[in-house]
Amino acid sequence: MRSTLLPLGLSIALALPAFAGEPAWRETAIKQRIDPASLAGPLSAKALRDLVQKGRDLFEARFTILDGAGRPNATQAIVPTTSRRPAEQAFQRLAGPDANACASCHNEPVTGGAGGFVTNVFVSEGFESADFDTLDPQFSNERGTNHLFGAGLVELLAREMTADLVAARAEALQQARASGEPVRMDLASKGVAFGRITALPDGSVDLAELDGVDADLVVRPFTQKGVMTSLRQFTVNALNHHHGMQPDERWGARWTGSADFDGDGVADEIGTGEVSALVAFQASLPPPRETAPNDPAWRKAAAIGRQRFADLGCETCHRPTLPLESLAFADPGPVDMAGTLRQGDVASPAVYDLALLDWAKTLPRNDKGEIQVPLFGDLKRHRIADTRTAALGNETLAQRFVERDVFMTAELWGIADTGPYGHRGDMTTLDDVIRAHGGEAADSAKAYRDLPEAERSALIAWLKTLRIEP
Repeated sequence: MRSTLLPLGLSIALALPAFAGEPAWRETAIKQRIDPASLAGPLSAKALRDLVQKGRDLFEARFTILDGAGRPNATQAIVPTTSRRPAEQAFQRLAGPDANACASCHNEPVTGGAGGFVTNVFVSEGFESADFDTLDPQFSNERGTNHLFGAGLVELLAREMTADLVAARAEALQQARASGEPVRMDLASKGVAFGRITALPDGSVDLAELDGVDADLVVRPFTQKGVMTSLRQFTVNALNHHHGMQPDERWGARWTGSADFDGDGVADEIGTGEVSALVAFQASLPPPRETAPNDPAWRKAAAIGRQRFADLGCETCHRPTLPLESLAFADPGPVDMAGTLRQGDVASPAVYDLALLDWAKTLPRNDKGEIQVPLFGDLKRHRIADTRTAALGNETLAQRFVERDVFMTAELWGIADTGPYGHRGDMTTLDDVIRAHGGEAADSAKAYRDLPEAERSALIAWLKTLRIEP
């Protein structure tokens, strides 16, 4: 909703639908509000299609100052933070806002895809109050734009994995209390090992052997560091950072005491209904596929390359598939945190059943009836650089206490259509980024470098079959 200024300078939100009675040519990107009360429980196929289309419209919308774009008196921080001084420029490439639309960056090969080097973003972890104006890496980590295809499946996998790990912790604690002795238990889900925990009889847990996941055992599948829990959390953060469009579920009166925290004269810029539509659009994007090239020589080379990929041990992290039990995507999700709409904030979360979408009907299933999600990843963080091979550990700042050379395994589906590569998007070929692997992947990278040229070429030929299909 927009605001109107009272004689005393106070700002209140209008109780009428946004833009009611206004001309169609008004320079606003948001043409209608979405009533969050209409989003509860399982949505029908038609309701889901309609919401996804509204989400696409918002994803492609080029926000204007009439919508509330810009944040003259607020920073890019994920915690609502007032600027030390008003912004000198409405837009700037470093601390943002830096984009007019979500699709400004997520656009290759189509809306929802990745971005080229020109769309790199700057993650200023640890400098929430600073409006920095330098590329010096001591102030920010420069990151390329990832694609969002299959993101709904990724989040559903992460939710199920989190539930498995939390259940294992509860079982270990129960055993420790019953026996009066420490209980050391392996943590694993869907074939992915996350180290071990030791539960103690007093109810505490020793996490020294935990591997690749946070101490709360929540699998966070988004961003290159694996620090974002959900599409909703990612969307709420990005709207403020990149557009200066502040969702009221974090920047609204509940948390900040103001409906116009950024002081741009527009109150309640993005409601929970609009965020839900953006989440539904992203969650509904079809997963990339492995495609068969028309060229017979390419098909032959790709078959050899697929085998070499396995032979080199690449599947240790880039797992071809992970099993998924349910396609029911609840929004808000079960592990969303404060500052993001949570399940306790609503009478009933909306449920987007991805099984209603055409692409879901073609997903393979295993003998248990579980969906085989072909992501070529493991939703786990790994050390990917070392002193000898440091190219993928080129960041100076740690993010959310994740060490500088530790990153989430990149899902390879869609990789043929989402170059350039590397966390900074500064590697133009797949050959470059494979050779750059160090740390836990050093042996596989060396084995790749030692292959005959024809076999390295064959592996690239196979990777080039992992496509995003509109």
